[in-house]
Amino acid sequence: MNAPRPHDLLFARDAGAFTCAGARPDWFDAGAPLVVRRQATPPGIVAVGARGLHRNERCPGHVALDAVASILTPRMLAHRAHAADADFPCIAALRALAPRLDALDVDWGPAGGAGYWLACGLPVLRATSDLDLLVRLPRRPAAATLAALAGLRDGQPCRIDIQVDTGAGGFALAEYVRGGGVLLKTDAGPRLVADPWEPA
Repeated sequence: MNAPRPHDLLFARDAGAFTCAGARPDWFDAGAPLVVRRQATPPGIVAVGARGLHRNERCPGHVALDAVASILTPRMLAHRAHAADADFPCIAALRALAPRLDALDVDWGPAGGAGYWLACGLPVLRATSDLDLLVRLPRRPAAATLAALAGLRDGQPCRIDIQVDTGAGGFALAEYVRGGGVLLKTDAGPRLVADPWEPA
């Protein structure tokens, strides 16, 4: 099993595998996936978060890697959108954007609510839901690629939020294309950097 990365979704082998920071909330669903989050952890431990059906239902915690039954990456979830039986605007946008993203030859996929819904089918989406896209770019891409990614947000039936993961951290593409400093989310916390591919 490959090491989980931020935004991957994990399914635990049993209900007790997830250790919540604080009391386990009433809405916790042991059969639902856990979202990998950014935080430094000891070897063999993965920082994850549980989510419920509503935006205010979130619980950070941890799971042992050997208690993980399966991993779904955003890229794997991208392939599920074509067969998804739903008319949410965010899923329609995902289907429409898939060929353009594939043509850019980047590692991409849905994250956030759309990715979660595609992974487990729980009713977390609304007609007003945004589409969160994750693009993994471990090396600085060509300026034309970044421009093409930024242009994906235009003319869509919902708001599009594109997060870029460099491997060292993640940042919002919209913030980067505006110029100036970028808030890079890392395992050690957020950092304001001039260049997310050269954070040092």
